[in-house]
Amino acid sequence: MTRDTRRDPRYDVLFEPVAIGPVTAKNRFYQVPHCNGMGYRDPTALAHMRGVKAEGGWAVVCTEQVEFHHTSDITPFIELRLWDDRDVPMLARMADRVHEFGALAGIELAYNGVNGPNLHTREVPMAPTGMPVASFTYDPVQARTMDKQDIRNLRRWHRAAALRARKAGFDLVYVYAGHALTFLHHFLSKRYNHRTDEYGGSLENRVRLLREVLIDTREAVGDACAVPCRLSIDEMLGPDGLEKAEVEDMIGLLAELPDLWDVALAPWENDSQTSRFGPEGRQEPFIEGVKKLTTKPVVGVGRYTSPDRMVSVVNKGLADLIGCARPSIADPFLPKKIEEGRFEDIRECIGCNICVSGDFTMSPIRCTQNPTMGEEWRKGWHPERIRAKASDKPVLVVGAGPAGLEAAQALGKRGYEVTLAEKGTALGGRVSRECRLPGLSAWARVRDYREQQLHKLANVQVYFDSGLDADAVMEFGFPRIVVATGARWRKDGVGHQWTRPMPVADGARVLTPDDVMDGTLPDGGCVIVWDDDHYYMGGLMAEVLAEKGCETHYLTPACEASTWTRNTMEQPFIQARLLEMGVKIHAFANLDAVSEGGITASCVFTGQTEEVEADAVVLVTSRAPEDRLARDLKARAADWPDAGIESVVTIGDALAPATIAHAVYAGRRYAEELDGPPVTGDEVPFKRELVELSAEG
Repeated sequence: MTRDTRRDPRYDVLFEPVAIGPVTAKNRFYQVPHCNGMGYRDPTALAHMRGVKAEGGWAVVCTEQVEFHHTSDITPFIELRLWDDRDVPMLARMADRVHEFGALAGIELAYNGVNGPNLHTREVPMAPTGMPVASFTYDPVQARTMDKQDIRNLRRWHRAAALRARKAGFDLVYVYAGHALTFLHHFLSKRYNHRTDEYGGSLENRVRLLREVLIDTREAVGDACAVPCRLSIDEMLGPDGLEKAEVEDMIGLLAELPDLWDVALAPWENDSQTSRFGPEGRQEPFIEGVKKLTTKPVVGVGRYTSPDRMVSVVNKGLADLIGCARPSIADPFLPKKIEEGRFEDIRECIGCNICVSGDFTMSPIRCTQNPTMGEEWRKGWHPERIRAKASDKPVLVVGAGPAGLEAAQALGKRGYEVTLAEKGTALGGRVSRECRLPGLSAWARVRDYREQQLHKLANVQVYFDSGLDADAVMEFGFPRIVVATGARWRKDGVGHQWTRPMPVADGARVLTPDDVMDGTLPDGGCVIVWDDDHYYMGGLMAEVLAEKGCETHYLTPACEASTWTRNTMEQPFIQARLLEMGVKIHAFANLDAVSEGGITASCVFTGQTEEVEADAVVLVTSRAPEDRLARDLKARAADWPDAGIESVVTIGDALAPATIAHAVYAGRRYAEELDGPPVTGDEVPFKRELVELSAEG
């Protein structure tokens, strides 16, 4: 091993090679399998995304789950497929891209079984024991009980897929028994396995099929590939599910069969908890002890972003490799930055799970911290490189929230002279406000990373207490002006339900999240939180008020609290926390009017109304762009030539409020496209792959 002389010696352990069966990882950074919403629909974009991680120094880069047979598909989710030889080139493209940068390519073969409703293939799902499918959407489909021939078939299909994976060039071929998402997990778990034959009942019987598939896979790939096993160490259900002690016994029975143990929690929402509910290294108590059961290397995850914590994991003997999914998304170059001692350049994962939402919404992956994620091939964006400036014309960015910060630092890296004007006295905008809410402290990393980058750019000047109006901007004479002035929560109730202002009586005590974040809180009493936004803010407002001691009622027209957070896998945790804090949740409820002493609410189905007394109401509905400057400037477009102005572009929440990830993306997009070919809107602004028409027309 050659040592990077720029690296602090205490991090040397992270760059030691690790043997994994017949292959060797060049360091301990291991991108575990993770979904991305692209899969078989966007294979080249997916290959480039994984390739950038290999370029960034990850020793092992894995796929998401790869369906290996048509009798189990997880539609509507878009994953990879390896149903037959026609899928090999798609997978080979990814493996080749990863190999270009000296990394090992891993493939996670998956057969979802009772977790897959087979909406695409319309095949009857199979399971250890017949039961309703355990899909995310309660599909009205049941799986049938597998017989012995079905089991033999599955072993044969898995073996055939392993051979195809080897042909595609993969170095690691997974046997996937984790996350309650795969047939092997279902055979291991008494929740799903009620069999009375040699594949059910005792621990040894339930492990039998996993043992057989491991042996089959090893025989299929020979010495060409390593065979990792991904296993759920605990289902977090107590005696009703797999528990650590029982799974450790399973590992003990199979200790030396795989070439690596990849240990995870189940279900997926427990393994990939957001930072709001789970700290860095949350899985460590579950991983602890696994290495004592086997001589084979162990990888575990924990949303690791701290190099010191990573070193601790290795030195304490918890794991041999640092497993990462989300941190590798936020910063594909995390290993190289640690190796080179560039800690201030690390884009630390904030644990918001907006990346996970890509899978749940069947859309290409996105990241709040890394706006280039998913755009590596489509738009040619790179997380560490951006093309040099194409002119010497300076840029004025007004507003230092997430959109303005990203635009300023990206433009600065291109070489433009940038002036960033902020009306307040601190950077960050909404990020700096929201990161003070319960559980969101990690979100400050969006601001902190970009602030660090600005400090290194002599060509970017930052001015505070600079609330600019149109007159001031016109006087400055900047040729390019970016308006990133953000948005404010509406106080009139306009949202999904009310498309016009709702009736609010004079004298009614009405607050918004901005009021609460500014420190304006009700003086106890009964408070209604009306959530017509459905993301995280409504639940957080209820949490803040309940913590203050208010009798808090949470009303929503949806079926549950913060319903969109099902896409970030937070909803069950949010609802549980609110209920534990004594918040009364009223689902399917409309807010019809706010009076001086309460509200009128109605059922969204029947329209039946009721009057509810309340001392205050917090409206969490929608946000209005703070676009006064943009509108005033555009109204004076005729005067731009005399003022030396060539363009005024509004970005982020000031254009249309959305997530922080949308705002960061908007800042990057402006910086990427400045002085590029004109964008008319007539052409698709990114590359895409099209389906080849069958010859049988």
